[in-house]
Amino acid sequence: MFRRADIPKRLVPATIGLGAITFTMDALPGTPQIQNIIPTSFFGTTTWAAPVLGTIGSICIAAMGLAYLGWRRRTLKAAGEGYGAPETLVNEPEPVEDAAPVHPLIALLPLLVVGVGNLLLTMAIPRWVSGDVVTLSLVGMVAPVEVQVAQVSALWAVEGALLLGIATILVFAFRTVAKRFAEGSKAAVGGALLAGMNTAVEYGFGAVIAALPGFLVVKEALKAIPNPLINEAITVTSLAGITGSASGGLSIALAAMADQFMLAGDTAGIPREVLHRVASMASGGMDSLPHNGAVITLLAVTGLTHRQAYKDIFALTLIKTLTVFVVIAVYYLTGLV
Repeated sequence: MFRRADIPKRLVPATIGLGAITFTMDALPGTPQIQNIIPTSFFGTTTWAAPVLGTIGSICIAAMGLAYLGWRRRTLKAAGEGYGAPETLVNEPEPVEDAAPVHPLIALLPLLVVGVGNLLLTMAIPRWVSGDVVTLSLVGMVAPVEVQVAQVSALWAVEGALLLGIATILVFAFRTVAKRFAEGSKAAVGGALLAGMNTAVEYGFGAVIAALPGFLVVKEALKAIPNPLINEAITVTSLAGITGSASGGLSIALAAMADQFMLAGDTAGIPREVLHRVASMASGGMDSLPHNGAVITLLAVTGLTHRQAYKDIFALTLIKTLTVFVVIAVYYLTGLV
């Protein structure tokens, strides 16, 4: 589409990033992303925590992001830059054959099934499971494992919703999937390994950072910020930036300081849903520095370099980070959750 519209290819990663690693990753209520799931195990919330604040944040990020990309497109066009000469580009997509169009509602149905399924399962699982603890015992295990339902129900709901979405795709497009399954699986496995290795490296790097004496100094310094929500936002986005991983930084921050956040929040009368949403959104801010796995994956897939495309990704990072404080301000001004 960018090639046909003669939009500079350097804007492709930022455009994908706006749709994949900003508001849909951690601001939109109910999103099945790990950054929106991790806080549930610490705060006892669900992926639908603070739906009003999350929706406001999502609208702000989408609006400002689209405005920025539109401005960049006009600026580059005025400078005479188009999509780019074919001989200078790599990882160009294969020509797409014209096929019978799919009805838009059918195309959107799996996404709707995931969203609705997540909501329904989030409400249903606590009712289906009796008690606060589930004991799991499988063949080969030395001892049974006790699972706290409140800590994993959100994860179970997301996994169930994703399975429902996959089933919906198979119902409506089984022949298409079966025809391309072997070839598509190769690309899927390759992409999964690339993303998995990038994320694993970030987690390892984050674990090393958390073990350094300097991390304790930073941790103690951040405690000096008096406001609970601002403290949480700065702490999480700082650690996400250091580790280059939203999920890694969020996990480290909450594992080390969740009790402190909850105590300060309870003292100030701040609902834990708000703590969840602020932590989740803050994790997706300064995490997208040059060494972030998603950034590296985006550039590798599109065949671009940091020099060519990272500037626009970083601009979205700034928009995302600033929006966290907009959400905090909205909460204090209105009390909306």
